[in-house]
Amino acid sequence: MALAARLWRLLPFRRGAAPGSRLPAGTSGSRGHCGPCRFRGFEVMGNPGTFKRGLLLSALSYLGFETYQVISQAAVVHATAKEILEQADYLYESGETEKLYQLLTQYKESEDAELLWRLARASRDVAQLSRTSEEEKKLLVYEALEYAKRALEKNESSFASHKWYAICLSDVGDYEGIKAKIANAYIIKEHFEKAIELNPKDATSIHLMGIWCYTFAEMPWYQRRIAKMLFATPPSSTYEKALGYFHRAEQVDPNFYSKNLLLLGKTYLKLHNKKLAAFWLMKAKDYPAHTEEDKQIQTEAAQLLTSFSEKN
Repeated sequence: MALAARLWRLLPFRRGAAPGSRLPAGTSGSRGHCGPCRFRGFEVMGNPGTFKRGLLLSALSYLGFETYQVISQAAVVHATAKEILEQADYLYESGETEKLYQLLTQYKESEDAELLWRLARASRDVAQLSRTSEEEKKLLVYEALEYAKRALEKNESSFASHKWYAICLSDVGDYEGIKAKIANAYIIKEHFEKAIELNPKDATSIHLMGIWCYTFAEMPWYQRRIAKMLFATPPSSTYEKALGYFHRAEQVDPNFYSKNLLLLGKTYLKLHNKKLAAFWLMKAKDYPAHTEEDKQIQTEAAQLLTSFSEKN
């Protein structure tokens, strides 16, 4: 309604004139005579210059109206796209995973990178729900990758598109075997690093680089052997590097994500620092649960605290 009101004020009507009304003939404000002879058909046709000027003015008026319509429609489309993104972000912050997915899938043919990476995220989030079947999960994981790939193609300067492409590519690796997973690891790392370069204040991208380091730090020996057989220089990392990224993410945006708190605790456990591990695991356990993932993290943190407390 606000947009309609703004467009209404731009319409070329005089104040007090209703839409579609015209000024009556002979009321131009001049005192000269404007008798009926001036509007006779034979006199207009008899003056080619006047006729041509009339056609030209009509054409220009028509073109002006067409341009106005195009601009107005573009403004409406832009406003609608903005509203969709605002609604999507509200649903995401509210933890309405399935409603968000239903909203965004209506626009899956969009060319807007901002909408596409959000759709990739929503598809992945639905795949992560415990009530999603394994068959549905696989379909959603590949669907998410396709949306993220399209988002990246539309805007390579979008840090979020790089981030979600890397996340979705990592998920697909679970279905394509160890060779594909290791090969994709290099690509995933590049996109996380690009996302951080484009937006160094995005705590999530930094957190994800921490997960990348943590994953390859704890890679089982048999996977390391396979990696060495397949690649001359397989990906590798350390718990210290992972810890550095998790702390950096926390500095950028304290308490932004329950999983970052959990992984700080787990990394300190790997480094045999039980005191700091307990500190971060307690924060993860006490983190307000907004999503299903938060609840799962609360449970895992509580179990870890109980397990190493019993050993002491």
